[in-house]
Amino acid sequence: MDVSDDDLLAEQRSYYRARTPEYDEWWQRRGRYDRGEEQLLEWQRQVAVVDDALTSFGAKGLVLELAGGTGWWTERLARTADRLTVVDSSPEVLALNQERVGRSDVNYVVEDLFDWQADSKYDAVFFSFWLSHVPRARLGEFWSLVDSCLTPSGRAFLIDNRNDQVPSTTTKDPFVVQYDTDLHLRRLSGGSRYRVVSVMYEPGELQSLIEAEGWTTEIQATRWFIFGSAGRL
Repeated sequence: MDVSDDDLLAEQRSYYRARTPEYDEWWQRRGRYDRGEEQLLEWQRQVAVVDDALTSFGAKGLVLELAGGTGWWTERLARTADRLTVVDSSPEVLALNQERVGRSDVNYVVEDLFDWQADSKYDAVFFSFWLSHVPRARLGEFWSLVDSCLTPSGRAFLIDNRNDQVPSTTTKDPFVVQYDTDLHLRRLSGGSRYRVVSVMYEPGELQSLIEAEGWTTEIQATRWFIFGSAGRL
């Protein structure tokens, strides 16, 4: 199956629009994502590591968030940015984002990132849990988009999922019903199924791929997350 196919990307967009009501359950490890108190504390500890790295990065000035989702990271960016713009293809998730952030000075844009082009330049570009949903064949195209969004001294910061380094043999993601190469078949709580691009990078691989596109990078990882910054050579 060609994971760069437009039909697949349209299906992926539909999935995230339909998943809006239950997305935060995954992030907060509630409901069917509950793994018990011990794993919740470890999840929160690793989120704190990533949060500290973003704080050290310093997303200041004009900041752009791509695939902003329901706003967990938008809240943090809004604390440091002089002006913040958030882009996502789903009006449903941006409605939750706007409600969570509660800031009238944040600019929200409903656009598909595979088609959208920025009409301004930003000091920092941020995206979380998005790069894994960009087909490998479009990785260069995406980094060209990031490049086009930045001022000459601008920088990017990313966060994403990582394959569990201590996987359980009994506990799997409840929403994934089939794993294929760079592709998931996912099921929502209501039973509907969607194909979703899922490219799971390791830190060294991702750093090499980004640097091959003409960037300097510093990619780090915890057990469940991969994160880091990038700037132009």
